[in-house]
This record gives sequence, structure tokens and C-alpha cells, in this order.
Amino acid sequence: MAGTDTRNFDLQTDIVVAGYGFAGGVAAIEAADAGAGVMLLEKMPDPGGISICSAGSMRSAHDAGEAFEYLRATNAGRTPDDVLKVLADGMAGIGDYLAKLAGAVGLTVSSAANRQRSGGNYPLAGWQTFYHTLLDEIPGFDAETAYPHVAGLAGGRRLFHMLEENIKKREIDIRLESPVSKLITDAGNHGGSGAAEVIGVEASIDGKSTRIGARKAVILATGGFECDEDMKSQFWQMMPVLPAMGRQNTGDGIRMAQQLGARLWHMWHYHGSYGLKDPSGDFPYGIRLKRLPDWVPGDDSRARAEMVWILVDRNGRRFMNENPPYTQDTGARNFERFDPVTQSFPRLPAHMICDEAGRKSYRLADPCYNERGLDFTWSEDNSAEIEKGILQRAGTIGELAAIIGVDAADLNETIERWNRFCEAERDQDFGRMPGSFAAIRTPPFYAGEVWPVVSNTQGGPEHDASQRIIDVNGAPIPRLYAAGEMGSAFGHLYLSGSNITECFVTGRVAARHAAEQTGFG
Repeated sequence: MAGTDTRNFDLQTDIVVAGYGFAGGVAAIEAADAGAGVMLLEKMPDPGGISICSAGSMRSAHDAGEAFEYLRATNAGRTPDDVLKVLADGMAGIGDYLAKLAGAVGLTVSSAANRQRSGGNYPLAGWQTFYHTLLDEIPGFDAETAYPHVAGLAGGRRLFHMLEENIKKREIDIRLESPVSKLITDAGNHGGSGAAEVIGVEASIDGKSTRIGARKAVILATGGFECDEDMKSQFWQMMPVLPAMGRQNTGDGIRMAQQLGARLWHMWHYHGSYGLKDPSGDFPYGIRLKRLPDWVPGDDSRARAEMVWILVDRNGRRFMNENPPYTQDTGARNFERFDPVTQSFPRLPAHMICDEAGRKSYRLADPCYNERGLDFTWSEDNSAEIEKGILQRAGTIGELAAIIGVDAADLNETIERWNRFCEAERDQDFGRMPGSFAAIRTPPFYAGEVWPVVSNTQGGPEHDASQRIIDVNGAPIPRLYAAGEMGSAFGHLYLSGSNITECFVTGRVAARHAAEQTGFG
């Protein structure tokens, strides 16, 4: 839609949505259904962001009140109650909303088996209300054929396929390879006062700088900053923290909101585990080690899968429970320790240690990405990774110690101590659950360089219950909204599957509120 308004816009629409992952896709759908014209801008050649790499499992709740109590406990006072209530209400309704979207394009949603109370990650108030909602298998749909540039679990690709099919049914203007660089305000500048209204964006479309007017609002769904090394070095103590999948999330929306005085929150918090690094650099991201079943403190019945490795620091010593209740979320936190005497992080890098029996047990790692031109798979028996140098092999513990640069006696003592714990079924050092024990005895032995890995950041611009971005004085920036992980509500402990639900809930809320705005001009 071309425009010749006094603001010299090249294009105009009602609502501009920046970022085409789950949050941006839902926001575009909801804005269109509210009768608004929508332009959906994505900077990458393929949409999906990191959302498409997910398991596609949406955290749901039987009771919104119980979900709120749990979210309140796990956020430790870092997120306002009204924001958490919106998310809790959304969790209670997400099954019906997903069924509506799925049904519109001839798909169905898993119900009976997934409506059982699987519970939250920690036994806190309200935790038993939670369960998961998933799309059923799609007849004739092959995830790898549909999205050959994506590696991850098929569930995320099924969910994104459903969104794409819904978007095709609506008149939504999609522009790929069109990064947004600036917000335009009615103050005539890009650093305007807190009172300045957002009326558009500047983006690169077909390689040309383009001014796009947004008569009602701009919704930023650009994700986090896990691939921006400068932002990570300023907001996090330890470095490096390796991104887990893709290069698209570089904090673009966060910086644009900051230019208008946005207040930031949760910048320290990220969803992070630990993983291996490819020393050749052929695979540029962290490779998360195999995900084992989560377990709940006080109930070890779920921790019954062998974790065939231990982690050792640069001194050859264990330093953590390698299998915390929700490894994918808090597994990175134990790498944070800084030693002021040596002026170093003694756990960066750490090393994963396993033996031949462990190597043969299962695929040790699962790479994820959404990137054209990247073709990386992990072998079923882990043998290819030995050839690539990701895993290093030695006939004895002493030889392995020499390879990773630790004292042989220290590493040998660490492994012998671990094996005694396995025999006694008790980890006296870090309390790892016995159901995950696996002794390290059978040569050859293996080591892999391990670093903290960030799946997605939670920090960004603060928003209110309507998803309006808040400025440093506590006031909403007019006509500017956030959705998804561009400033997540999670500020302390994450709930598995909830960022996906949050993308859907906040995309809906932002779009509905934005569509109610009176158009400028």
C-alpha cells in the first residue's frame, strides 16, 4: 500500500509486525482478524526464527488461578502480578485457541493423553495444574521436506506450518529479508521523548531503505539477543555463552525500543543449558547434550534415564549436579563462578567425560538451527564426532587428562570417586539423582569441550499487561508493543514449554490492543 503522507512514507499499513516467528505470526493473524491491515517484516530469508526449532509443546493449565500462583512463586517478585495473570489466563485458554487455529486449516490437536497433569518443574504452589498441548501428526507432512534448512524437533515445524497456513488464508503482506532498523515517531526523530507516538518503521526492503507508516501501531516480535556478543558481554558476567540455534536474534528490537527510552528487565535471565563445541568451527553454535527427562525435586521417579557423562572443570574436578531438575533452563548457571585469585572462570571451558559404554548408549547431542546453507547432523553412534574432533578419545584416563590439559591424578581421582558414588547410589558431592548414574570404567574414554549454551534470552524491554512497552519513567510508549521473547515475563525460573505459549498469548494480546488504536493522520 503506497502512501504520500507528509511524513514521506514509502508504504503504509495499519500495523507493522517486526519478526516472523511464533509471536509475530500470531500477532499478524490476530491483527488481520481484528480488521487491521498488516505488514509482517522478517529480516531472514526464511521465517520461523528459533521458534521453528522447538518441540512445539505448549504449556497449558487447567486452572488459571493455580497457574498464576506458580508463575508468581517462580518469578520471585521480578514481574508484576497483572502481567503474570495475563500469561496464566492465556495458559488456561491456549488449548482452545490452538484448536481454533488448527481447525481452520484442517488440523487437529492432541487432547486426552496430553491433558493429564504433568505438573510444573518445581513443587511450588499451583504446580500440578500444568500439562502440554501439541498438534497431532499431520498426514502427508514431512518436516524435513517442508523446512530443509531447519534442524530440531518436528513439533516446532508442525506448529509453524499451521501458522503459515493460517497466514495464507488472510491478506497479510509478508516481506522476507527485510530487517527493521529504526522506529519512526511523530516527534520527527528516532530518539524522541517518552510522549512521542510511534508511527512507523524504517526497514530495508529489496535492498532499499524504506519508510513504512503504521497508522495504528508497531509490534516488535524480534526475539532476544543470544547472538549479540556485545550485549551478552555487558549484561552477563561469564563469557562466552554459545547460542544454540541460528544467528537471527541480535537484539534489534531491544535497541530500537531503547532509542525511545524503554526500560529493560530480566536482562540477566536466559533459558540455558550446556553443550559441546565444534573446534573446527564448521558448526558455529553450541550443541546441547542429549536432553533427559526432567524431574521434580522431592520425586526422583522421573530421573530414571542414565546420564552417561560427568562434567569436570579446568582442574579435572566435578563442580555441579550435571542433571538438575530442568537442565535445559538452569544447567548453565553453575558455569558462572569467577575466581578472583586466578582472574579466570575455572569452569570455562569444562569437559564432558564418558566411557565406551556411554558412547554406545545413545546420541550424545542434538544440534538445532534455522539457517540456509548449514547442513550438520549428529551420528547415531557418536563415531563421526570423534573424527571431527568434537569428541576426543584416549585409551586411558591419564592419556585423556593430557589431551584436555588437566592433572592425570586429579582426573583419575575424580572418576574413581564418581564410580564409588555409582556403587553406593549416592552422590555425596552434588546430590545427583541415582536414577541418572552411569559409571565410567570401560576404555576407551572420551572428552568433549563444554560451554554454557543459551537457547533464548528472556530479557528485553519491560511491557505492561497489554504488551505496551514501558519507558524509563514507567509510562507506556504510545503505539509500541512487544510480543514473544522480546522482553519475556519470565524473570527468575522458567517453566518448560512456556515461551512457546507466551509467544501465542502475547502475540494475541498485543495485536488486539494495537488494533483498537485510532489511526493517526
